[in-house]
Amino acid sequence: MTTLIITLPPEPPLATAQFDYVLTPDGRTVAGHSRVPAALLPPAPNGEIVAVVPAQALSWQAVQLPRGTLAKNFLSESSTPRLRAILDGLLEERLLDDPAQLHFALAPGARDDAPVWVAVCDRAWLRTALQSLEQAGRPVSRIVPEFAPPGPAGAGNNHSGNGNGDAAGAALHVIGTPESAHIVFANASGVTVLPLSHTSVALAAWPDALPILAEPAVAALAEGFFKRPAALQQSAERWLGAANSGWDLAQFDLVNSGRTRTWKRAAGLWKALWQAPRWRAARWSVGALAVVNLLGLNAWAWKERTTLDAKRLAVREVLTRTFPGVKVVVDAPVQMARELTVLRQATGGASNGDFETILASFGALALVGSASTAIEYVANEVRFKGLGLASSQVAEAAGKLKPQGYAVRAEGDSVVVKPEVNP
Repeated sequence: MTTLIITLPPEPPLATAQFDYVLTPDGRTVAGHSRVPAALLPPAPNGEIVAVVPAQALSWQAVQLPRGTLAKNFLSESSTPRLRAILDGLLEERLLDDPAQLHFALAPGARDDAPVWVAVCDRAWLRTALQSLEQAGRPVSRIVPEFAPPGPAGAGNNHSGNGNGDAAGAALHVIGTPESAHIVFANASGVTVLPLSHTSVALAAWPDALPILAEPAVAALAEGFFKRPAALQQSAERWLGAANSGWDLAQFDLVNSGRTRTWKRAAGLWKALWQAPRWRAARWSVGALAVVNLLGLNAWAWKERTTLDAKRLAVREVLTRTFPGVKVVVDAPVQMARELTVLRQATGGASNGDFETILASFGALALVGSASTAIEYVANEVRFKGLGLASSQVAEAAGKLKPQGYAVRAEGDSVVVKPEVNP
């Protein structure tokens, strides 16, 4: 499934705004990336469109939600206004702007028994950017942050710019252009964004062991400021990693309905199962299981077909051995019955279809109190009229004659007895 990843510009998008995009066929490799106006963004037929919020546009707040705030119907229509009001009250004193002008989003897997991260950005800016993409025919199905704290809120010390929080697996990112370069550090204490300068490098006192990942345009600047090598990382690779995260900032008023939210979650789960590296072993296992089952079914079908062919050959051999005059076998059971009939007629032997045999078998039932007024024999079928048998008596007679190869049925005031025709 093709995924189109679009990075939103930090400034309010105008009609001439340029959008960086990444196109990936499998969520792991980059098929193409560029910067174009919204109208020239490539399509993603039957795929997902993911918007990336740049690090400069987000702030991060750790909050402790009251117990019972996050019910099982998390972010349902009934719980959204209440949860939003709770966040407004918790963050009102921490934010410079009015909470009504801001958009909030909770971290994936948020729980009310532990601190949780809240991503905060300007609501009007985000809505304008999303509307620009929608007007260009690129409606966004998911919104992710460019950088996010890698662990739960409160897992590390409060970050004061020194990078001494939980830095396991963390790195310093230097992004932007030579004219506007920034340092981004995301760890369990939050996300720090600072302009690249001698002051920020000296005051922050970043650990020397912390690796540096820099975009090619600012790699030389990063090495000059930090006095150590920097590994190159294309912005497209960073945005691809952001799109593969479990984040979705489309919450509260950006969620249109429960059906939309359910569809998005189902699409995200399908994408994770189909593309995410952590599910690769499961995908291989399912594929191997399907192949093994297919091979097993084919082997079983071949065995059954071989057994059936052997039985057919045995029947043909019985026919040709018993009646050497049969040279061509078309339908062995039918031909066997025909040859037996001819042999019986030639030797004067009685068969199940003869009148005397049917009459003797039916008479052996000893139906006391029943006398037939007329008996007809036509084409191996004997019709006894006027017996006056009840349906239970007819059923009893049918049960007794069935082992002898006869079928018994009632037709009006008559009882019909005839040899059963075996398929």
